Amino acid sequence: MKMKLKKVLAAAMISLLATTALVGCGSDKKSADTGKKVQIEYWHVAAESFGGAIVKELVADFNKTHPNIEVVEKYNPDMYKGLTQNLQAAMASGKNPDVVQMGYSFLNYAAENFKYTDLNEAFKAAGDENFMKDNYLPNVLQLAQTEDGKQIGLPYSVSVPVLFYNPEIFEKAGLDPKNPPKTWEEVSKAAKQIKDKTGNMGFFMQEYADNWTQQALIESNGGQMLTKVDGKVKAGFDTPESAAAYQVVADMVKNGSGLHATNEEGFQAYLSGKLGMVCTTIGKRANFEKGAKFKVMASPFPAFGNKPTKIPAGGNFLMVFSKDAEKQKAAIEFIKYLESPEALAKWSTGTGYLPPRKGVADDPKGFKKLADENPNIKMALQEMTKVTKWASFPGANGLQAEQLLIDARDIILSGKMSAQDALHQTAEKINKLL
Repeated sequence: MKMKLKKVLAAAMISLLATTALVGCGSDKKSADTGKKVQIEYWHVAAESFGGAIVKELVADFNKTHPNIEVVEKYNPDMYKGLTQNLQAAMASGKNPDVVQMGYSFLNYAAENFKYTDLNEAFKAAGDENFMKDNYLPNVLQLAQTEDGKQIGLPYSVSVPVLFYNPEIFEKAGLDPKNPPKTWEEVSKAAKQIKDKTGNMGFFMQEYADNWTQQALIESNGGQMLTKVDGKVKAGFDTPESAAAYQVVADMVKNGSGLHATNEEGFQAYLSGKLGMVCTTIGKRANFEKGAKFKVMASPFPAFGNKPTKIPAGGNFLMVFSKDAEKQKAAIEFIKYLESPEALAKWSTGTGYLPPRKGVADDPKGFKKLADENPNIKMALQEMTKVTKWASFPGANGLQAEQLLIDARDIILSGKMSAQDALHQTAEKINKLL
């Protein structure tokens, strides 16, 4: 499955870069023809420091050009886990949102636990049944398909974890900004050198309410997040390789060169020039480049020695949960706008996410020009050849399983328990849930 997805995403991005003509012209700006305004709700995870302003800009533009549709956007904290929890509560009370940014790690959970709108049927009902086929490569569409081929959503944002660093701090610490750490051993040494020679913190790894970067750590060291035993999904991270991967970050925190904090604290430390390195999504690129007073530089996710890095594809896809036909039609119209070349270029430029639609990455007047000029974007595109599937805990207890592993991360980083013991206990609890 991992190799299949790796080939899927690598081929997808290569094809996106190779495409020389824009396909289609985006939303045709038709509105729901009911004679009255249809209001729909759009749920997202874009905080103000993570694309929130772009969401508001896109929604305002859509509302202005579609007088018979009004989109109301709603930010959901705690990323995709928080959004999914809120979605559970909303659907239980019968108050479904209409369009939702669903994280790739919750694809299986959403498919198994929520009543969603089949996008093939929805586009057909909206009179545009070939929209997905005409504008997306089959392997890109697979990112929002279940294993049995159901198209439960449309890919919207794609990201990879990278290592951002401050070249000025590197120079003060006697490190070469042109030769950033390539392995976790080098990261650890650089973090300690930064702390010892500058007094600044050396390293911070994002601490969102998910296990995205932790999966990259585990699987890059030869471990697995999930495995199958007798046809049943089990926790796969109770291994020496996984424990060693977690312990690398925990040891940096223990010796004072690593930071264990909220994302807001960690990211602000980086932007204010008090942190040397931060490992997080390329989706933070625009926010960092805009907010920092130094030149923001980024390098690939570090490796464990000579082992190949395996990084899960991050980001989200768009799902529809509208109950009635008019709202479904309006939701599809809004999705077509969000996925138009113009809107995608704004979204990708304003965040750092990589566009999924054919032609956008190769638009000489838009994203391609930016990618050619920005080495951080160019590097992220090249990293797509290393991606694996973002693990998704199945079943009704998937959210609880995800939270248990998040809690284990905090226990390990706070030094309350070794990585080996914490992961062992967590695996036992998760296996009982699954």
